[in-house]
Amino acid sequence: MTVEQIGTTMAGLLTLAIFSFLYRDNPIYKVAEYLFVGLAAGYYLALQFHQVFRPNLWDPLVLEQRWINLVPLLLVALLFTRLVGAVSWLSRWSMGLLIGAFSGLAVIGFAQGDLLPQIRSNLLPLWTGDLAGSINNWILVVGLVASLVYFFFSIEHRGMPGAVAKVGIYFLMISFGASYGFTVMARISLLIGRFTALFRDWPAAFGLHWMP
Repeated sequence: MTVEQIGTTMAGLLTLAIFSFLYRDNPIYKVAEYLFVGLAAGYYLALQFHQVFRPNLWDPLVLEQRWINLVPLLLVALLFTRLVGAVSWLSRWSMGLLIGAFSGLAVIGFAQGDLLPQIRSNLLPLWTGDLAGSINNWILVVGLVASLVYFFFSIEHRGMPGAVAKVGIYFLMISFGASYGFTVMARISLLIGRFTALFRDWPAAFGLHWMP
């Protein structure tokens, strides 16, 4: 057997092992699950070591004598004190710094990547000179305002605010339904890919071409 045939056969057998969960939970499924988790964890660890740890911390420290990198190296070492009960509290310093830094970066990233572009995208002209474009802009603006009113709890949702909030509920339901539909489509696409691998690629690796 060639390397390609061995790889395709292993992929097919592991796919069947995962599909065996459709019958019931069984040892074959658990072996495939643990193998996937273990390989993913190992790959992620190697990726972080070669693309993050070495180029950003270790190589500048050793090759360029950038001694300031001793500070993050010390913080990394403190993370492993979590494994030693007597001094495990030292890891809180590193964890606190990590959580604080990532929280600040996440807020900035969310504001620049999601919030501000979303605001700019909804500053739309209500009349564009084109009927279809104008109707589309009206729907977007009305849906945005109605959805924001629904989440505005400083006033009671009665009368006009209540009616607008109800319209916001409809827009939110449509949005959630569309998101769920896209999620299902993505999962179906993955399922089709696995079926294609099982019924076309696996036989084709052994010279059996019975599917287009």
